[in-house]
Amino acid sequence: MSKNLAFDSSTIKKGPLLFVMILGAFIAVLNQTIMSVALPELMVDFSIEASTAQWLTTGYMLVNGVLIPITAYLMHRFTTRELFLSSMFIFLVGTIVSAAANDFNILLTGRLIQAAGAGIIMPLLMNVILTVFPPDKRGAAMGMVGLAIIFAPAIGPAVAGFVMEHYSWKTMFYGMIPFVVIVLVVALIYLKNVTERSYPKIDVWGALLSTIGFGAVLYGFSSAASKGWSSAEVVILLAVGIVSLILFTWRQLVSKSPLLDLRAFKYSMFSLTTIINIAVTMVMYADMMLLPLYLQNARGYTAMESGLLMLPGALMMGLMMPVTGKLFDRFGAKWLSIIGMAITIVTTIGFVNLTDSTSFTYLVLMSTGRRIGMALFLMPITTAGLNQLPTRLHAHGTAISNTIKQVAGAIGTSLIVTIMTNSTKSHLQDMAAAGDSSSQKDMIVQASIQGINDAYLFIIGIGVVGLLLSFFIKRKGQAEEVEEKPSVALSGKTAVES
Repeated sequence: MSKNLAFDSSTIKKGPLLFVMILGAFIAVLNQTIMSVALPELMVDFSIEASTAQWLTTGYMLVNGVLIPITAYLMHRFTTRELFLSSMFIFLVGTIVSAAANDFNILLTGRLIQAAGAGIIMPLLMNVILTVFPPDKRGAAMGMVGLAIIFAPAIGPAVAGFVMEHYSWKTMFYGMIPFVVIVLVVALIYLKNVTERSYPKIDVWGALLSTIGFGAVLYGFSSAASKGWSSAEVVILLAVGIVSLILFTWRQLVSKSPLLDLRAFKYSMFSLTTIINIAVTMVMYADMMLLPLYLQNARGYTAMESGLLMLPGALMMGLMMPVTGKLFDRFGAKWLSIIGMAITIVTTIGFVNLTDSTSFTYLVLMSTGRRIGMALFLMPITTAGLNQLPTRLHAHGTAISNTIKQVAGAIGTSLIVTIMTNSTKSHLQDMAAAGDSSSQKDMIVQASIQGINDAYLFIIGIGVVGLLLSFFIKRKGQAEEVEEKPSVALSGKTAVES
């Protein structure tokens, strides 16, 4: 038998609710990005290879990717308060373990525990917004969420670079503990239950297929970046992952209580914006990965200098996200997406001719321009798709959206690294064949820069696809309210169970 926690959204104090949840999401997303800067020091401290150290970021992403698909079930099974407090407590435990780690295995364990808590927070936050805000007010709320998912990874390298330059890597974790404790205390005081609770049966086979499928695909694409696409391990992982996901899809479509209700794809705008989000995520990851590689490996800038270069763009995004949200509420996502994608493409063109003497000022301007463009379309695209879904599919829609972004991030990163690596090798061979008189070191630097330029060219192509698809975005208004009525009318069941 189902039990609902009925509530009147008009009585909810939305300000404190959003503040505590966005702060928790900000800390979780920030934590996801800081480790990359610390990897060189960790390799020395623990006497490990780069391939081993990379598990601190790859493992975190894998746990996130495996956990997110089951968040729809968790959001129906537990209250908002229970789920948020539990996820932040798990995150706190992982942070303490990481801070106290004296060997790599303990540090990795702490990171994986952190990921288990962090994976729940973002889908839960998005679902709460869909619950307490009407469709014409969600854009502004989602704009505030953008501060967490975009601003945090943008300032992450600068913060981590400063810490690594002056303190031990452990300081990053010790410094995070009081902030997590503050979030827990504030949540205990202000966080209220705002979603309906039911007791759906868990689809065990669906959970198993989801874990194997998403885990294998994410790890396969991540491994392809370093081991190559022809590696037996990569081929087997991708094959197992794809077969498992096909079976998972079939299972969800025939199940009465699906773990992840893929019927959300029956709604045209949700399907369209999900496809656009794949392109958008790849475009975003290029900015987060290629530019630091160029600055630190080819130009010799420090991690902190690299982070500072991207800071103006991060600040601009922080200022623009709430404004973009209000513009979305008034005008919809179509033209925001078109204008934003166009700006992003034009500024990305500025990165296809990088040299070993490209000025710092030019890089700051182009990077900031890309961030302005992305600020215009990131949250509006996601919100436009979720707005069309009926209430009973909100939890599933947010879980699907976040899962797709994880997979797209892994695929995009792998493709970008592959293109950059192969292009670098090709340019190096061409230089050697042409009898280039430069030293071997200089030739490698020049070839690397050309490889990065070619990777940016690929990103422009992905951006153009996103731009063309944006012309088909439509504003659906209140259409999703009509879809809810049949579910509500079912006696003895909640919308979730129907």
